[in-house]
Amino acid sequence: MIRLLVGLGNPGHEYEATRHNAGFWFVDEAARHLKVQLAADRSYFGHVGRLNRQEGALWLLQPMTYMNLSGKAVGALARFFKIAPEEILVVHDELDLLPGQVKLKRAGSHAGHNGLKDIQAQLGSADFWRLRIGIGHPGTRSEVVDHVLRKPPLAERQLIDEAITVSMKALDLLLAGDMERAMMRIHVKPAKPKPATAPTISAKTPGPAEE
Repeated sequence: MIRLLVGLGNPGHEYEATRHNAGFWFVDEAARHLKVQLAADRSYFGHVGRLNRQEGALWLLQPMTYMNLSGKAVGALARFFKIAPEEILVVHDELDLLPGQVKLKRAGSHAGHNGLKDIQAQLGSADFWRLRIGIGHPGTRSEVVDHVLRKPPLAERQLIDEAITVSMKALDLLLAGDMERAMMRIHVKPAKPKPATAPTISAKTPGPAEE
């Protein structure tokens, strides 16, 4: 069972629509779906919401520490409420997946994602669940920082939003810890965009954050 749902991103209006905030977008949608209100909580260095369930409380968290210090918020809340790493689901942007793709996994490497790296360091374990929201790769490593801190084109943002909407259909399964069934609903390839129709042209037409 998941007791802590974390969405990663950077605080501030200038980062709201950037690719690195895909985790925030997911938790915003989950909060609407669950009818949970997020509010600033200095004790846990972020925006926090709580849902009381029969099987125990579920916490929603958006760290307001900037990406590189995400573990400060996650660690503080997890330690206080004695939440084990395997009871935590972290939602984050993923360079190695295309926009519109979502993948679920448990444990493993942080793969250079500084938010995951800091969470792993603060928890002393990599044994937490990750929901990876595809944002695509710019092609070269030197462009990664600019890529994640930039707004995606409208078509890409729509694919990401649609993927999050599809993921909401598996939210109850995710939170219940029924990960195999959740994966069956989430691990679907996005529909290929329809090829653009070439226009008819007459002969006379002139031709602070970090990764």
